[in-house]
Amino acid sequence: MFLDPYHTQADAGIRISAQQASDFAKRVAGDFNPIHDAGARRFCVPGDLLFALVLSRFGLSGHMDFRFRSMVGDGTLLSLEKNAAGQIEVRDEEGKQYLEVGSEGDTNHDAAAIEAFTRCYVAFSGKNFPHVLKPLLEAQGVMFNPKRPLVIYDSMGFSLDRIDLVAPSLELVDSSLDVTGKRGDVRLEFRITDGGVPVGCGSKKLVVSGLSDYDAAAMNDIVAEFYRLKSAYENGN
Repeated sequence: MFLDPYHTQADAGIRISAQQASDFAKRVAGDFNPIHDAGARRFCVPGDLLFALVLSRFGLSGHMDFRFRSMVGDGTLLSLEKNAAGQIEVRDEEGKQYLEVGSEGDTNHDAAAIEAFTRCYVAFSGKNFPHVLKPLLEAQGVMFNPKRPLVIYDSMGFSLDRIDLVAPSLELVDSSLDVTGKRGDVRLEFRITDGGVPVGCGSKKLVVSGLSDYDAAAMNDIVAEFYRLKSAYENGN
C-alpha cells in the first residue's frame, strides 16, 4: 500500500514519526510548510496524512466531512475507530480527539480508486500555499507572522455522484478570505471530475492566525524560501 512508508503499526493503533510525516508532506502532497519538517520546534503531522489513512481504512463514501480538532505530534499512538454513532474518530491513548469524520452513502473499498482519489486531493491541498493563499492575503492587505506562520487545517468535506472512480482530479472553482481581527477564515471550493466528467464537489476551510498588515517584501521572502526548499528537496531526492 502506498501509505505504508508514512506510518507504523503499533499495538492496537498506529504511530506517525516526524520523519514519516515530513516525507509524506513533501513526496505526496508537495507541501513544504516548515511545521511539517521533522526537526521543527512546533512540528505537527499533516492533516492530509490523517485524511489519507482514514480513507485507506474505512473506504471512500459518497459524502464525507472531516473536522480537525487538534494537531498530532511526533510518534503519538493513534487509534482510528468508529464510535457508537457511526462517526470515525482519530484519538490518542488518553482519549484526546484529533479528527472526527462523518460519512453517508455507499462506500467504495477498492484500493486503486481510494489511492487515486487520495493522491489527487492531497496534491490539490498541498498547493494551498503559495498558489492560493498568497493572492488572498495580498488582496485583503494582511499576512501571517513571517517568523511564526500559523495556518491550521480546520475542516473539509465532499460529495460524489458516484464512487467508482478511475481517473479523478480536482480543480479550484472559488476561494475567499474572511478577516476578523487577527484571524482569517479561508474557504476553498473545488470541483471533482473523473476522466474529465464532473462527478462531485467539495470545500476546505483553513484558519490563519496572528494576522498583521501585508508586507510584500516579507511575503516574497517566504515564497522564495518555499521554492528554495522545494528545489533542494527535489534535487536531493
